[in-house]
Amino acid sequence: MKLLLAILVLLFGYLQYKLWVAEGKVQDSGALDQRIETLKTQNRELTQRNAVLKAEVTNLKSGHDVVEEKARRELGLIGKDETFFQYLESDDGQ
Repeated sequence: MKLLLAILVLLFGYLQYKLWVAEGKVQDSGALDQRIETLKTQNRELTQRNAVLKAEVTNLKSGHDVVEEKARRELGLIGKDETFFQYLESDDGQ
């Protein structure tokens, strides 16, 4: 009976050690909860960005006008029978 009690006490002590001191201890759960919240926030931001990109892809696939507008804005496209004018401002403010 004393041997069984000694084994149970040792087992209980070992489990308490694992719970409070060893790797994966109770104190680590707070840090893990914070990390989970950070990752959830990043996930929400990335999901929103993906939705915007998906809408842009849908718009680009749907019509030629959207592609042309994007090319004009980002690449400086000049179409046939169009004339390009560039206005420069002077540095002295006149």
